[in-house]
Amino acid sequence: MASFPHKFSADDVVIDSVETAFQGFFRLERITFRHPLFAGGMSQPTQREVFERGDAVVVLPYDARRDAVVLVEQIRIPALRTAANPWQLELVAGIVEAGESAADVAKRELMEESGLTALSLHKICSYLPSPGGCSERHTLYLAQVTVADERQVFGLASEQEDIRRHVVSRTEAMALLQAGSIDNAATVIGLQWLALNLAALPELAAE
Repeated sequence: MASFPHKFSADDVVIDSVETAFQGFFRLERITFRHPLFAGGMSQPTQREVFERGDAVVVLPYDARRDAVVLVEQIRIPALRTAANPWQLELVAGIVEAGESAADVAKRELMEESGLTALSLHKICSYLPSPGGCSERHTLYLAQVTVADERQVFGLASEQEDIRRHVVSRTEAMALLQAGSIDNAATVIGLQWLALNLAALPELAAE
């Protein structure tokens, strides 16, 4: 795996203090730190708020028989301010709970949000969706699936989820992406990966 020759590393960061600024469903931490400067010397103490919401797993469900992807639709209140519609078309996703592996979360969320079972799982990548303010890391998987029924509504009532499943041809999914109708990062990344790696899918399914 290629690596970039960074000048500094995590060992060079000096953490002076960490305070909990807010604790609700998620946590906000106020961190005071110092770091070396590219021009030499150390920075003054710098304070930043970091949104701590844990890590998440994202699943791209693909039905090769139909050449279709499965998208889920649900309301996202933070999208209300800037999105054309707060009901977002997304990939399956969920937060990693204590003791769970990323693969376990992928399988669980795939069933809870779309009623599907993964025939195979392939790890695509791991990335930071918003490192300027949030510590969250996403692990993205491809799940080979077979959609055998026409059910639409899924989600856990205990988590107040109201999720609608859509089985969309790959061509239509790419058109929605191109038109900007899909504008959340995880789904953009997943669909762009699919467009670039379509020819390799038979080999990935055989892993």
